[in-house]
Amino acid sequence: MGTMDAPKTRYAEVGGAEVAYQVIGEQPLDLVWCYPLGAQVDLFWQVPGVIEAVQQLADVARVIVFDRRGSGASDPLPLNSVATWEELAEDLTAVLDAAGAERAAILAALEVGPIAVLFAAIHPERVSHLILFNTTARFLEDEDYPIGVSLETLDSVVGFIGEYWGTNAFARMLFPSQAYDREVILSWSRMLRASATRRAAAAQYSYFTRTLDVRRFLPLVQAPTLVVHSTESPLIPLSHGRFLAEHIAGAMLVEQPSPDIVSNFTPDMIEFLTGDRPVEVDRVLTTIVFTDIVGSTERVASIGDQRWNALLDSHDRALRDQVRRFKGREIKTTGDGFHLSFDGPARAVRCVQAISHAVEQLGIEIRTGLHTGECEVRGDDLGGLAVHIAARVGALATSGEILVTGTLKDLVAGSDIEFDDRGEHELKGVPGTWKLFAVKG
Repeated sequence: MGTMDAPKTRYAEVGGAEVAYQVIGEQPLDLVWCYPLGAQVDLFWQVPGVIEAVQQLADVARVIVFDRRGSGASDPLPLNSVATWEELAEDLTAVLDAAGAERAAILAALEVGPIAVLFAAIHPERVSHLILFNTTARFLEDEDYPIGVSLETLDSVVGFIGEYWGTNAFARMLFPSQAYDREVILSWSRMLRASATRRAAAAQYSYFTRTLDVRRFLPLVQAPTLVVHSTESPLIPLSHGRFLAEHIAGAMLVEQPSPDIVSNFTPDMIEFLTGDRPVEVDRVLTTIVFTDIVGSTERVASIGDQRWNALLDSHDRALRDQVRRFKGREIKTTGDGFHLSFDGPARAVRCVQAISHAVEQLGIEIRTGLHTGECEVRGDDLGGLAVHIAARVGALATSGEILVTGTLKDLVAGSDIEFDDRGEHELKGVPGTWKLFAVKG
């Protein structure tokens, strides 16, 4: 193991589960390596070449590695369940907190790359650098994204994973340059099996490749960004890496002549990590919520000011209890409603559902509008077009309705949240038309 000893495995609590993580080195710069499915924190150190690469990184950074929920040494998921991107972002937050890393560089590869992009946009204050390695903003082809793969090809890839995951043949496909090194192939095959079963691996890759699309959020990344892509990547063509570099402001692209899915990336990373300056944060990607009590004027007239004020106090307490429970933030009160923000759209929706149920017990109905977008940070306040969009959506909601934009709906794909289509609408003062959806239940 060279000069390194196997680090101690620790656990971070998140969502009632334990996430296994390790910390390597003692440098002032923190770097979290968000590796794709297929690794395992304890077996990581038994794969030839991995120790040397991590040692180079540990010479300039305190390296943090972890197994996300549903993989490796972390708690498993229920059968046929898949952790959403939002839950995996929560894993990352929990590990950073547990490791005492207030601000860290993020290194992410393959299916974790889009999650790292979203995390950097949502939590710019916690990301000092972003390194995207052999990854993409979207896997599937689209009318305006011809470089993506077809559904038929994706079905074949997922089928291949479900059949060959953890086999030597699968490891050779990932590392063709090392296909004849028996020790390397056996080590990777063993670690693939330790990270997930064939069925779990196929389910997770199916979810990520079918649902993730972070193209619209690339311009919101503020951290200095390095895109590293293998010129002969067996899963994600070089064109995907070039797309990332072209759409993230100031991003640098390094093309490596390697067919392996993970190759020797450390020299470029070290140069990138030690030569950049932090960027001042003044924007953030967040989910905005506006709530409003329905029929408040009529209610005051019917029960009187004193009783209404007492009822309003009960409403405020019930709402704030749920906001604390779901880790939201109260921006301000708006007369008979609230302006709230959340770092995850699914959590915002579930919080609003809980608020609606809580105030119903008081005989109060609310209407709610939600949108996820870029906001300007103004001290403790938030501003910008996203705030106006959420407010306009809330104004269109009917009594008891939770109305959201298509942007938010797309971001909770894969969750158990269901929607009814409410068609396209013009929002006063906002360009274009907007597809809106009502949360079911």
